[in-house]
Amino acid sequence: MSDTVLQQALAYFETRFGKPAVVGAFAPGRVEVLGNHTDYNEGYVLSAAIDRGTYFLAGRRSDNACILADAMHLELETRFAADDPHPVADQAWSNYIRGVWAKLGVPPARRTGFNGVIASTIPMGAGLSSSAALEISAALALRELYRLDRTSLELAKIGQAAEHEFAGVKCGLLDQISSLFGKANSLVMTDFRTLAVNTVPLASEVCLLACNTHVKHALVDGEYNERRESCEAAAAWFRERLPHPVSHLRDVSMAEWERFAADMPPIPAKRSAHVIGENERVVKGAALLREGRLDRFGKLLFESHVSSRLNFQNSCPELDFLVARAERTDGVLGARLSGGGFGGSAVVLVKKEQAAAAGESLARAFDSEFGTPCDVIALQPSDGARLSSLLC
Repeated sequence: MSDTVLQQALAYFETRFGKPAVVGAFAPGRVEVLGNHTDYNEGYVLSAAIDRGTYFLAGRRSDNACILADAMHLELETRFAADDPHPVADQAWSNYIRGVWAKLGVPPARRTGFNGVIASTIPMGAGLSSSAALEISAALALRELYRLDRTSLELAKIGQAAEHEFAGVKCGLLDQISSLFGKANSLVMTDFRTLAVNTVPLASEVCLLACNTHVKHALVDGEYNERRESCEAAAAWFRERLPHPVSHLRDVSMAEWERFAADMPPIPAKRSAHVIGENERVVKGAALLREGRLDRFGKLLFESHVSSRLNFQNSCPELDFLVARAERTDGVLGARLSGGGFGGSAVVLVKKEQAAAAGESLARAFDSEFGTPCDVIALQPSDGARLSSLLC
């Protein structure tokens, strides 16, 4: 499917702009497997780049205009001035690219406008980070187009800055790092204090399913930002009481939380219990994967979802239903909400030979319960973002 989408985008670029694209890049979406809302708390996350993503094709213009078009949704087109890439309320999808362009810092002597075409195979709103895939594919292509000296980690931070300043979401670096540093048949383990990235092999007998509830994310409506602020408040609370330095919740153990939590304000107590527990689950989970203990690793996913539901309160009835049903489905080892929460997808760890039957069972049960479809997508951990070999 990806090759077909790329060919469609290449043809549309030439039709729309009268000349072929000069550069192109592909950036995968990501699935968060374990470690929910730990990234901006300087904790640990296990994630995977997936075999679905976003293409960004580009070519330079001789004037100051930057024109963006979507090869798969032809009604989506916008433009901005190369020297004034401010965010806009309408055509909000373009803010991710406007932000990337602003933060790349093309020197004035080399700054011209560009034509850009996007095409994606990531379902929107599924919790698979379509926004980061858009940012990173644009950043890679534009870095190449303007011959900029930017490292992969710098591109990740540029994508994050675009989300913060142009889209209004205070995200961590999880999505961008996962998209850039993914490896086939492996999970990405990121330490968000040091930004050290390692990979952990995922056994060949299992795969991942993303079950898209089609429930709309509320991230830009403030829920994400509230959770982050509560985590910062909790870290500040512990900083005043623990005998060692605390800059983020990464520095607090569950034993310390249990000792002091009764005196905390209720909301920060709940939020911090989730993050502290998640950090411990990720570290334990990576060790279990290396030991081949898939059953025990799967149980950590179920435990993570319980914490998301009760402590972080970023689940919803549809996600809770899917996880509960998955726990009673043959072949399933673990399941939890994935990504920011408040909708989107559940991720399911399942034995590969039973994945198709498990996915069909979950989709039928969801439709029977809610009267709406649940798209179940098989995901393969894949390599990270790269320039398109057809163009570069």
